[in-house]
Amino acid sequence: MAIIEPVKQDPLKPSVTRTYPLGIRLWHWLNALVLSGSLITVLINSTLLDRQSASSLIMSVETKGGAAVTADMAKNIAHELEDSVWDVHAYIGLALVALLIFRIIYELVQPVSQSLFKRISLAKLAMKGSGEERQLAKHDYFVKLIYVLFYIVLLVMSVTGTALFFKRNIGLSKAFSHQIKEIHGACMYAVIAFIIVHIVGVVLAERKESKGIVSDMINGGGN
Repeated sequence: MAIIEPVKQDPLKPSVTRTYPLGIRLWHWLNALVLSGSLITVLINSTLLDRQSASSLIMSVETKGGAAVTADMAKNIAHELEDSVWDVHAYIGLALVALLIFRIIYELVQPVSQSLFKRISLAKLAMKGSGEERQLAKHDYFVKLIYVLFYIVLLVMSVTGTALFFKRNIGLSKAFSHQIKEIHGACMYAVIAFIIVHIVGVVLAERKESKGIVSDMINGGGN
């Protein structure tokens, strides 16, 4: 499990505590908030507002209240509620797209020494060393590769989500929209897997030699 644990030390300078720029910290927490909101909307629609379950509940509640509600009326109400939540999901998705664009721009304008891909290449070179430096570099290299995969998944999810949002404007066929939706859904599961791995890694790190890594992501670290 050690491979998924973030570390406080800079793997390229083991004697130095890693620092996190303000831009990265803002992106990290805003991205976490937006992803959480997105996943919550999916959870709501797949459980509370599942069309069959929701329509049955609506019929039960309305009937007890003395209202005459047919099965079709209940299904239409459930469908409208579900669509309302998907609308929220879509706008949250646009916020995620904006954050991804910010992250890409930030990667391009930040100092080269802090660039993700530069640090990956430097970590790969440092893996040729020995002792603690080699172990830290190896760890950082694989963690960074996981981040790259995460960014790729976010990119695919953002592109497919945007395509679905504007499907009428760009004239997507129903069949093609369904295929895009399948890819979009698969990305969601990949994101959930990453979140679980990331949280487990952080918890393990906090319990070991990297205690305080969460507060570092809040205040910038370096202490």
